[in-house]
Amino acid sequence: MATRKRNISSKNAKVRKPITDQQRLLLGSFIILFGLLCMIAFGSFFFTGDIDQSILNDFGDRQTEATNIINKFGAALSDFFVRQGVGISAFMIAYLLIWTGLVIILKRSISKLKNRWFWSIYLTLLFSLFFALIIPSKPIFGGTIGFESIDWLKDYLGKIGTSFLVAFFGILYITIRLKYSIKLKPKIPAMKETTNSKADETIPEIEPEISSETVSDVVNIELTEPEEILEPTFVSTEENDVEFEVSAAASEEEETQNLSDKLVSDFGEFDPKLELANFRMPPLDLLKQYNSEDITIDQDELKDNKDRIVETLNNYKIGIANIKATIGPTVTMYEIVPEAGVRISKIKNLEDDIALSLSALGIRIIAPIPGKGTIGIEVPNKKPTMVSMRSVIASQKFQKSDMQLPIAIGKTISNETFVVDLAKMPHLLMAGATGQGKSVGLNAILASLLYKKHPAEVKFVLVDPKKVELTLFNKIERHYLAKLPDTEEAIITDTTKVVHTLNSLCIEMDQRYELLKLAMCRNIIEYNVKYKARKLNPENGHHFLPYIVLVVDEFADLIMTAGKEVETPIARLAQLARAIGIHLIVATQRPSVNVITGLIKANFPARIAFRVASKIDSRTILDNAGANQLIGRGDMLFTQGNETIRLQCAFVDTPEVEEITSFIGSQKAYPDAYMLPEFVGEESGSSLDMDPNDRDDLFYDAAQVVVTHQQGSASLLQRKLKLGYNRAGRIIDQLEAAGIVGPFEGSKARQVLVNDISSLDALLNN
Repeated sequence: MATRKRNISSKNAKVRKPITDQQRLLLGSFIILFGLLCMIAFGSFFFTGDIDQSILNDFGDRQTEATNIINKFGAALSDFFVRQGVGISAFMIAYLLIWTGLVIILKRSISKLKNRWFWSIYLTLLFSLFFALIIPSKPIFGGTIGFESIDWLKDYLGKIGTSFLVAFFGILYITIRLKYSIKLKPKIPAMKETTNSKADETIPEIEPEISSETVSDVVNIELTEPEEILEPTFVSTEENDVEFEVSAAASEEEETQNLSDKLVSDFGEFDPKLELANFRMPPLDLLKQYNSEDITIDQDELKDNKDRIVETLNNYKIGIANIKATIGPTVTMYEIVPEAGVRISKIKNLEDDIALSLSALGIRIIAPIPGKGTIGIEVPNKKPTMVSMRSVIASQKFQKSDMQLPIAIGKTISNETFVVDLAKMPHLLMAGATGQGKSVGLNAILASLLYKKHPAEVKFVLVDPKKVELTLFNKIERHYLAKLPDTEEAIITDTTKVVHTLNSLCIEMDQRYELLKLAMCRNIIEYNVKYKARKLNPENGHHFLPYIVLVVDEFADLIMTAGKEVETPIARLAQLARAIGIHLIVATQRPSVNVITGLIKANFPARIAFRVASKIDSRTILDNAGANQLIGRGDMLFTQGNETIRLQCAFVDTPEVEEITSFIGSQKAYPDAYMLPEFVGEESGSSLDMDPNDRDDLFYDAAQVVVTHQQGSASLLQRKLKLGYNRAGRIIDQLEAAGIVGPFEGSKARQVLVNDISSLDALLNN
């Protein structure tokens, strides 16, 4: 029965048809001919490759012709496998194709085909590395893969270490693939003579048991006594009565304290505040204390609002099981618990009806409140209470916070001080219509950091296109501000300087990431902890890293005037700068999609929305409605990616900011502001000039790239040095004036007139 089932299943199974002889002949012939075609093209490439380099971009133009024997196809194929691939080792690929075709035609076993392909590719890559190592002046012999791989390995292992690694790869191939090993002849140990009396007695007992046939098999008989443990004592021998002492050497003491621990024990941890050790934080007396800060509870107003809410809901047959009022400085939250069976969406749709019954502006319904089983109705108070900056700064929540960059924005509906950490946001986006509190919000954020952080711990980069909002902070330039070298004012107002500053921050970001890589740290906190513990050597470029806060006011104006030149570095900083302590605060009065693009919104999870004109603007900034229902004058919504919180922004007046900055500015400061790295734009490159002093800063690096690759083209400099086209073109002109490359020859690459780096150095030195 089982045999019958097996026969039935075998009939139903699909049988794979074997490959016919004609198919084998066609497939094998195609592979062999293609391998021969590659071999001919590769051979021709070593004589015509430089000439054909210029026509690769015009591959689709039928009028252009290549000098390669296989014409444009051969030139492109060779450029891919030889120049951009593995160099002269590409012939191994052609050989592998020919061999594979023969295996298919001759019906040889294909079981070892994968093994042959693997080791052939291994040998191809090995020769690519080998030629790139021994002939670095001719990158074409090792190809781009070999040259770039060797260059990368040299950065970490050096030339000697790289040579050893390549040699090991060769030994690995010889040992595993060729199965070669070194065999040593066994050495027969000599007969050891013993003077043991017991051994002399034992040997005659063994001799009768050994026959003449087995004597030849006995090579060595070694009898030894068990070793005795030597103890530090005096031993007397029987032959001569001489005393000798045996003692064990004492073990050396180990040093349990390394150099960094010794430095910390001798000098203490590094203190970045030491240079301004006498710096005093601003006192609270500089901030105003308003008399109207105490919340007044109007029982009649509360009862009246409660009755109107209940009446309006009853009109639509919505019953309420419970209602609770939480009084805030500007808004009162009425939490209601609907009766069972009431749909939440039904209450949400009555937002306008409740606003009409209460005769109030800014009614907002939260259905449901996150984390609670209630529905919230926010109703503005008829007599709002002032939230002063002093009240939030003096709160225990702010004073005792251990955050990296604490910010006291304002107070919640429950009249609690709201403190957040800018370092964990990690970037903040602010938007709102004109006159709704953005400038006050920026001043509140900056004042919070000035009251909490020492000048050694945080630096500000302030961008103010309106030129009047942030000018008061000029007084603390040498304490807290950062700027570009050779600039007079730290507050940036010119659009060109804004672009340079943003790109300079990108350079600062890259430099900081390099320091973190060398220190093997993941973020700025770990790095500074290591540096304070004196585990990082300043002679290697390490230094204490302060936080950098970039504040951009009126971002829409920058987008209108500079566009992508501003958006690109802003987006790059927003994506990468969190770990190295650079944080962004961007404010705009026009939250439209062409200003706050999707790329920017994706990297700004923390957002503040003051009152806006429409639901569209609210959705642009918060991804939901609500900002259009605020009442203005500091009333705002804050979100950090989860729930949206309604806050009343703390009010800090211009005279208060002036008092704070004057107090800080009157104290001892650093010699200058925190200097950002110098940024050289594309327009700053020099034109064609014979004066060596006017050459571009990257002139020598470009000359090395051109000589190493033996290719004089602007596109090569763009790829290797990450330059723009205009600057790369100017450097090519300077290389021509210096006699390193030849003149312009149309679409062809310029001829390189210097053969190697030593000749380049000799030319430039003369």
